[in-house]
Amino acid sequence: MYYLIKHAIIIGFGLLLMYMVHKVKYTYFSRISQIAVWVAAPLLLYTLFKGISAGEANRWIGIPGTGLTFQTSDFAKLALIAYVARLLAARQENIKDFKTAFLPIIIPVGIVCALILPANFSTAALLFLTCLVLMFIGRVSLKYMGMLLAGCLLFVTVFAFVIIKYPDSLHRGRTWKARIENFRSGNSEENYQADQAKMAIGTSGMLGKGPGRSDQRNFLPQASSDFIFAILIEEWGVIAGAFTLFLYMILLFRGVRIASRTPKSFGSFLAIGLTFSLVFQAMINMAVAVNLFPVTGQPLPLVSMGGTSIWFTSIAIGIILSVSRDMDLQSKGTVKDIKKEKGDQLAAA
Repeated sequence: MYYLIKHAIIIGFGLLLMYMVHKVKYTYFSRISQIAVWVAAPLLLYTLFKGISAGEANRWIGIPGTGLTFQTSDFAKLALIAYVARLLAARQENIKDFKTAFLPIIIPVGIVCALILPANFSTAALLFLTCLVLMFIGRVSLKYMGMLLAGCLLFVTVFAFVIIKYPDSLHRGRTWKARIENFRSGNSEENYQADQAKMAIGTSGMLGKGPGRSDQRNFLPQASSDFIFAILIEEWGVIAGAFTLFLYMILLFRGVRIASRTPKSFGSFLAIGLTFSLVFQAMINMAVAVNLFPVTGQPLPLVSMGGTSIWFTSIAIGIILSVSRDMDLQSKGTVKDIKKEKGDQLAAA
């Protein structure tokens, strides 16, 4: 009951945050992002050295006077995506230029992702991928993006070589090496989490064992967070797993629809960036649960047990809804203007 009540309170407050944020005009987030992205950088740096450690990684810092902690990377994701959306919207006239468009965008992306990387490789990679998608949609020069991708490929190659050959030279190097090797080899003794998740899914059937009747939750580490998708399938069946995937696809469709119908470029970039960020994270979590991807620490948005991570997800959805709300208000205003104009014409006649 403790966990049920705690999670209900967290979800309830998250919905309240979502409602409050969606009432804020989305253009304010353009100004806020200018400050937030530079606040995020020192916060991430502080977390690396003074943050609260869990699993050999410093990812959290405490909120003074509350007893709560939050992952600074969650705040950094929102700040960076909004900031990149702002820059892309502001530089559309010279978006193909290297000095005035590409560099001002890629520098903050590189700084924030580099600060997240040591403690949370998967989050840094997902955030970088989201920013790349935004840059592609924003018509950044394909030549410069190709150069960037080539540099990233070289970096990943060197990074993987160092992890495999000299794991002790990097913080968490042995952890990353073990996860990659266990995923490739399928060693059941070392791949305990993935095997327990597969057992949960394999014994579920189409309709599952019933709510609260999971067996593997007693053996699977992080059953309520990182591997919640496997437990969801075990208790509710493969149909529920497919339905959950379908819900995230609806989120993707609605986010893209909002972005495509928004008249202002900042709102469009903001909505699509936040939508892709949430859906990418969900896809990675579900892929890990079914052993299609090495183990990472990505929670399933709005489903995994958590505190501030759910709140930041709620804020992200609230911002998307803010873009949609502004679009609806403009549409209603246009309809009223048309009706008023017709009324004036009839009165004149």
